[in-house]
Amino acid sequence: MTSRPMVLFCLLLLFIITSHFEWKQQILSEVEANPSVSRRKQHMLDKEELVKEKIILSQESSIRQLNMLVQSLQRQLLHCRGSNKTTHGTESSLTENVNEVEKQLILED
Repeated sequence: MTSRPMVLFCLLLLFIITSHFEWKQQILSEVEANPSVSRRKQHMLDKEELVKEKIILSQESSIRQLNMLVQSLQRQLLHCRGSNKTTHGTESSLTENVNEVEKQLILED
């Protein structure tokens, strides 16, 4: 009894495998019979590659611009830090001068 389902299974498997090969052969023969279809596909693939290249070049350009902006902002930040240090240095020297003047006024009293 178990041999009958096994035989059916094997036949089914054989049928599936042969069908697969037949479908592949049909597809290949259709492509060979109609070369314009494969040319169109190749042309579309070429166009797709060209579009991908353009996108990549555009992204590279954008990245370069962003890098330039980042460098500019870094220079501006350094400049601001330098200005800030100078301002703080001037403020502290002014504060010291005011303190000295106050001390002198107190001593004179």
